[in-house]
Amino acid sequence: MKKVFKKVLWCVLFEIIFIPLLTILLVYYGPFTNIRDMIVTTAMTTMSHQYFATFFLSDEKINEILAKNRPTELAEEQNLGEIKIDSSNSTDDTEGIELVDVSSSTFNGYLLIVKDPSRVKLVTAPRLGTVGATTSQIVEAYDAVGGINAGGFADDALGTGGKPSGIIIEDGVLKTPDEANTSHSIVGFDSDNKMVVSYSMNYTKMKALNLRCAVSFGPIIIMNGQPTIRSGDGGWGIQPRTVIGQRKDGAVLMLVIDGRQANSLGATLKNVQDILLQYDCYNAFNLDGGASSTMVYNKKLVNKPSDIMGERYVPTAFIITKPNSDSTKE
Repeated sequence: MKKVFKKVLWCVLFEIIFIPLLTILLVYYGPFTNIRDMIVTTAMTTMSHQYFATFFLSDEKINEILAKNRPTELAEEQNLGEIKIDSSNSTDDTEGIELVDVSSSTFNGYLLIVKDPSRVKLVTAPRLGTVGATTSQIVEAYDAVGGINAGGFADDALGTGGKPSGIIIEDGVLKTPDEANTSHSIVGFDSDNKMVVSYSMNYTKMKALNLRCAVSFGPIIIMNGQPTIRSGDGGWGIQPRTVIGQRKDGAVLMLVIDGRQANSLGATLKNVQDILLQYDCYNAFNLDGGASSTMVYNKKLVNKPSDIMGERYVPTAFIITKPNSDSTKE
């Protein structure tokens, strides 16, 4: 009887202690560096789960892993001359707009292709500075056809989304403090409806480029048709994603990936880059992801946001206006 008890005890201890310990050793210190890097990059892009990395690895090692996975900052200037926009105009709300399912075995993803870039605008929540709004509410407020969330915000994970991070230009008007002309990583559209991306641009340069709209976040994923992620996963792990891009013909690509769910784990920046390259994206920029990632189209919520409460309050959105609409707030 004692021998049986000892055998059972040993089996229990083996499963409870030794197997998890062996797994940790193999993942963090063994040959499975891809798995380790995925765990580290994912953990370090969350607000509350960084201990999955910091408990097992030194700050130096974590920074080394993040650095080798990050996108390459391209030295070349953006070549907007390659973008030749089709000037044909839409007459129907959904004309020239295509919704594509880009799901894989590990995530659910949705891509809106908007042929006419003049219909894409960056707009702000109706009570910006006080409280944000859901993407659905912003789309409804501007009587738009659809939209995706855009820039990030400074308040914490349980905040109202009313305090945007970085810079916002809406309809050519600066909506945030200039902050002594601080430089920002931005995406925007100029008066010719060409998408401008930059690693670091101040408001003076934005005005010189005649940007009709701009918002901060990043990183740049594709520039001049060239991918910026050359090795690793992009350094931001597996998360829900929102990205905006543009093709050479001017069509705007709006991509949202669901994550943090049993049937959709999320995507890496490399996954997102690969999808957009398949659709001939020429420039692409990462927007606020995580619980903020939301797509609305034709009065319906297309994706499933990761927050258990549903859509998160955000300060800004890229919307698709109706043809010949000024899309002012109602």
